[in-house]
Amino acid sequence: MSCIDGMAALNLEMPPRVPRTEYSAQFHWPLVKAVTGLDEKNWSAEKAFIKAWDYDLLWNALIFSGEFGEKRTKMGHAVYAEGGTDFDADVSNYFSCPEEVYAFDFDKNFGIANKISITQRFNDHYCNTCNEVPNVVNMTGVYITCMSGLIELLGWDMLLETASDYGRFGDFVSRYAKWIMPYFEALGDCTAPVVMIHDDIVWTSGPFLHPEWYRKYLFPIYKKLFAPLDGKKIIYTCDGDFTMFVDDIVDCGVSCFILEPLTDMGYIAEKYGKTHAFVGNVDTRILLTDSKDDIFSEVKRCMDIGKKCPGFFMAVGNHIPPNTPVDNALYYNEAYEMLSRR
Repeated sequence: MSCIDGMAALNLEMPPRVPRTEYSAQFHWPLVKAVTGLDEKNWSAEKAFIKAWDYDLLWNALIFSGEFGEKRTKMGHAVYAEGGTDFDADVSNYFSCPEEVYAFDFDKNFGIANKISITQRFNDHYCNTCNEVPNVVNMTGVYITCMSGLIELLGWDMLLETASDYGRFGDFVSRYAKWIMPYFEALGDCTAPVVMIHDDIVWTSGPFLHPEWYRKYLFPIYKKLFAPLDGKKIIYTCDGDFTMFVDDIVDCGVSCFILEPLTDMGYIAEKYGKTHAFVGNVDTRILLTDSKDDIFSEVKRCMDIGKKCPGFFMAVGNHIPPNTPVDNALYYNEAYEMLSRR
């Protein structure tokens, strides 16, 4: 576990081993027990797992949909966690029609964000994480950057219905960006040198709106939001296939991509492998169902793409869920360790 290797990769300095991270593997309790010998389901066991699997970077953000309070659509939650403890059947719509969306006043409903207090929240979050999990690249950040915030606020059905009027929806998105801008100004003022920006702007098959809408409205908003982050390492996370928009996102000033296997990592490596870091992207489905030979081949595929790039991190995209066979997860880690030295 090395902050040195992680920062070297983010600084494009080619560390001697390919650094790594994982997302939520530390909540796969049978795996945690197999790796650490600890049978407890608690933060101490999580930290022991993170140390044992030699994370170099710890994905983290602070600002989620809780900033909206109860004034948002509730979409429920499918089973992910062990025992289905995260299942939520609460589904309700906050908006009844697009006209309500277009008329929504963010400042009136959510209040005007206080940049000073938000900066302190970011500083506290970053400092606490550094104290709890030292010797990795830590960060703080925003999950509800733009489109992800609107998905949480509107729900998918209302978002897509509202977006059918591209111009009015674009104006609505611009007003959301104006409301959330103090969070980005505070993120720029906070002490964390590395910040996480999360925004799910696509789904599995790619964009869910016309690409030109993104280029007319979303990416100019990104440039405004990211401007206060100048001088920081900006890590950008998006689920789904955003291959079409890699160039646009680079133009907005990000430093590092976190991607699922759906996005073409080869394209990022070929075009931006010397100028940007990227994290990925072993296909989690192979860990769920396939043989050790297939797992090794998948790790090798990623290494063959990324190992020549100074900012490459290994990770499973997007998670190692609790139904992953423990032996497969252990072998994935073994394959990573076998191939990680440059």
